[in-house]
Amino acid sequence: MNKLAVFLVDDHAILREGLKTLIDSQADMRCVGEASDGLAAVAGAQSLSPDVVVLDVSMPKLNGLQATEQIVKCCPRSKVLSLTRHSEDSYVQQLLKAGASGYVLKQSSSSILLAAIRTVAAGQSYLDPAVTGKVVGGYVAKAEARRTGPLEPSDRENEVLRLIALGYSNKEIASQMSVSVKTVEVHKANAMRKLNMRGRIDIVRFAVLQGWLGENQ
Repeated sequence: MNKLAVFLVDDHAILREGLKTLIDSQADMRCVGEASDGLAAVAGAQSLSPDVVVLDVSMPKLNGLQATEQIVKCCPRSKVLSLTRHSEDSYVQQLLKAGASGYVLKQSSSSILLAAIRTVAAGQSYLDPAVTGKVVGGYVAKAEARRTGPLEPSDRENEVLRLIALGYSNKEIASQMSVSVKTVEVHKANAMRKLNMRGRIDIVRFAVLQGWLGENQ
């Protein structure tokens, strides 16, 4: 039986060592390589052509969203399984949209991770049971939004989110964009509704995934 080739990407060496031991202990899996940042993840996926890339979301040089997009584009036979401690639906939906085949929380049991690896390697999608309800709820909300407007924030709405994440006040944003403070508030509210955000921390997390705050997280 050919073993599933798994490539591990996480910037914490201790976690990688634990995951490698877990994977190599399985009769149907083997760890074929490791990386500690997003750029090395893309390079490793290209050179190793693994069945599954277990990819951390928060990494230096290139974050998980950006690395996922590049791996999906350059290595279509390799499935990306996102591994993170973040359960927010905005994270899940952004990574699935980028092409990830699955999403597992670091705080979940090892059996869930192993099941996820086998599932995505077989060409199916896998969502950690702890986030499934949130994702379904998010998609229901977006389906409802189709009746009233576009699903994605407009360029102006994205710009407002970016400036908020960078720490600018509504008044400062209004000045920069040459609009009223009320307009800024409307753009912010519309963007948060479309992305199912609840507060500023969600805006900052979204900005990190978009690469608006720099390469490092």
